[in-house]
Amino acid sequence: MEAINIQGLTSGYRDRMRRLALMAPLEELKAKRTEDQNGKKIDMQGLGMLTLLFFFERRLSRAYKTSRQDVTEFLGRMTEDTYDIPLHEMEKITDTIIEVFRPQDGKKRHYSFFNWEIKSEEEVSYSILKAHDFDAKTETQYYTLDEDGLELLFSTKEFYSEYQISINQLLLKQQINKGQFHDALRQVREMELNVSTLIERFQNMRNEIVRSIISDQTFERYKELIEEAHERFAHEDEEFAMLKQFVKETRDTMYRDDLKEKEVESYELVHKIANELDEVHYEHTKLIELTTQLRNTAIATAQESLYYTGVQSFNFEKDIVATILAKPLSPDVMKGVIHPFLKIEQNPTWSLLTVLDEQNIMEERTEMEGYHFPEVAEDIEQKEYREWISEKYAMIMQKFIRDYETGTIHHLRHWMEQLKSTDRDLLQKRYFYSFWMFMHQVSPLKQESISGHENETVLQHILKQIGNQQLIVIELPDIIQYDEKYCIQNMRITLTPVE
Repeated sequence: MEAINIQGLTSGYRDRMRRLALMAPLEELKAKRTEDQNGKKIDMQGLGMLTLLFFFERRLSRAYKTSRQDVTEFLGRMTEDTYDIPLHEMEKITDTIIEVFRPQDGKKRHYSFFNWEIKSEEEVSYSILKAHDFDAKTETQYYTLDEDGLELLFSTKEFYSEYQISINQLLLKQQINKGQFHDALRQVREMELNVSTLIERFQNMRNEIVRSIISDQTFERYKELIEEAHERFAHEDEEFAMLKQFVKETRDTMYRDDLKEKEVESYELVHKIANELDEVHYEHTKLIELTTQLRNTAIATAQESLYYTGVQSFNFEKDIVATILAKPLSPDVMKGVIHPFLKIEQNPTWSLLTVLDEQNIMEERTEMEGYHFPEVAEDIEQKEYREWISEKYAMIMQKFIRDYETGTIHHLRHWMEQLKSTDRDLLQKRYFYSFWMFMHQVSPLKQESISGHENETVLQHILKQIGNQQLIVIELPDIIQYDEKYCIQNMRITLTPVE
């Protein structure tokens, strides 16, 4: 018998056992002995799998709030022709299934095993379901699939989740070719779910990299993983571009032809596919950015780790001083010992060619001019322009107050994210960014604080929109950019009644 590479055989043993651990809740449900009214044994493992598929379908249809009552109604419909289960018993079955997938204490499930790669006991933790929201009025808890729950469902298919997006892209093109537009739309939504799962996974990987890189071998393993993912995402990005062009051509062809009444629905489906495919492609580009950031993080972490390892293992007194004093050294050897601690020789020089450099000619002025906002600077004397910018600022404040009152806007980033889909043109205007810089300058803005201000006229137009409130703008550290020409520092914005 040929020699077996034991190290290669057990490589990745922990990840293999973790995938087996994901099946443990289904096996736990299988062991439960539950019968219906007629004494017929209920397939608890099957009901558990159906429950996961139900959560998956809910996410695909963008119904993120799923309660125990929703699961009970679903299982009741699924089993009405198979089992005789009254409502109160079905509610108990639902409680049992959800508590197996998500324990009552809310903590992750644990799975212990002997790791033959490192030959020691090990434990992995995982979470199939997670709490999504809570309605305090009705005291209803909502759930959704966690990342491990999605991985469990993907593992029951014939392909690996890493290549799910590429496979979806191939299936999508075939379905559109065959005119299966309903299936194609579902494929796009499944793609969206896979992309969001990958984004979450790579965001969590950053903490794992910082925590785990302690050697060159670990660094090389992460580097290879990230570069492989980056290459795959780049290829998928090219496929997205070709898919979008293919969908556009299909839609244009249908539009040019005389649409019959029965084809109107197909055209609307293709239009919806095109729009949602654009959204998925936009989210997918974040994966390329994430892998680039992770690669830089891995390099920086490895350098820092190796530096501190070297500092901790290096003892100057023992390794240098003791070596010099313990025995006499020849001048050549002594020079070699102390050479790494000497500064590089530097000689100041001046080149005659510098006289040919371009000369900076600066206008002499009696006093320096400070920086001002161009829209509201003192030297703009044209009354028409001042009135125009006042109207624009008042319009921005009016739109902001309208969206702020919905209760979803707390930071400037939140509002700009909403404007991206509702009023993108506003994000391309320079006065939009000058307005918020101006608001931060005069914050807190209220009626009493503008008396005698050099831009009192402009502020009066804004205060008419605010009314009996004050605007407080506090800068945050992150930078936001939704237009290629402009970026701005994020801000926390609050409107409060004047006391």
